[in-house]
Amino acid sequence: MGPIGIFDSGYGGLTVFREIAKKLPQYDYVYLGDNARIPYGTRSFETVYAFTKECVDQLFAMDCRLVVLACNTASAKALRTIQQVDLPLYPDLRKVLGVIRPTTEIIGDYTKTRHVGILATPGTVKSTSYPIEIHKFFPNITVYQQACPFWVPLVENNELDSPGAAYFVQADIKRLLQQSPQIDTVILACTHYPLLLPLIKQYMPPHIQVLAQGQLVANSLADYLHRHPEIEQLCTKGGTTQFFTTDSEVDFEKKAAVFYGKKIKAAPLTLG
Repeated sequence: MGPIGIFDSGYGGLTVFREIAKKLPQYDYVYLGDNARIPYGTRSFETVYAFTKECVDQLFAMDCRLVVLACNTASAKALRTIQQVDLPLYPDLRKVLGVIRPTTEIIGDYTKTRHVGILATPGTVKSTSYPIEIHKFFPNITVYQQACPFWVPLVENNELDSPGAAYFVQADIKRLLQQSPQIDTVILACTHYPLLLPLIKQYMPPHIQVLAQGQLVANSLADYLHRHPEIEQLCTKGGTTQFFTTDSEVDFEKKAAVFYGKKIKAAPLTLG
C-alpha cells in the first residue's frame, strides 16, 4: 500500500491536483514536478516518454501503486506506451492514468452543436490525442484545435494581467473560433490555462462553455476508485501530501503557491 502519485512536467498539474485533493482529501499523495526538464511540450514523443517513465518509476519506488499523469503532454505522448508496454512487466498491480480521457469521455454531455474547440500547447495539438479520443466516444462530434504557444510562458512568468497576455489570449481564441461559428464548447487542454480563465472568459463569447480539466479529472478519479476496489484498497488514507521537484525547491515553492492556491513545502529530488 502507498500514496497516490501525481506527476507533472512542471507546475500546471497543481491545478489538477488541487481539485483532486479537494474531492478526495482522505488519501495520501506524493506530487512530483520534473521542473528541471521543462518544457515537455516542445520535445519529441521519444523524449517525453523517457522522461515520463523515469518519473513514474520514481513514484513507484516511493510506494505509489496508482499514478496520475496530471500533464497533457505526458498523457498524449507517453501514457499509452507506459500502459501497454511497461506496466505488464511489473510483477504486482500498478496503474497509470492520464488527464485526456476523463475530459473527452464526458464532452458529449456539454456540447449541443457537436462542434468542440481545443486550446492546447503545440505538442498536444500535434499529437491529435484530443480528436482521436473524442471520436472514440462521440463519432459525430467535430473537433477544432488551436495551438497557443505563448500561454504557458505567460503563466509561468506571472504575466497573467499583462498586455501581452491579453493580446495572445484574444488572438488565439479568435483563430479557434474562425474555424467554425458552431463551436459551443471549448476545452482548456493544458493544466496551466485555468490561471488565464479571467482573460479567456473576457474574450470568449458568453454562449460558449469553457471547460477546465481539474474538476473533471477529480470526478473521474473518484469514479475510477469506486469502480476498482482492488486499486482503491492499495491507496493509503492519512490525508498527507508530499511535494517533490527535480529543480530548486525554493523556486518551486514560490511558483507552486500560485497554481495550488496556498503555500506548500517541497523537497528536492534527483532522478536516476
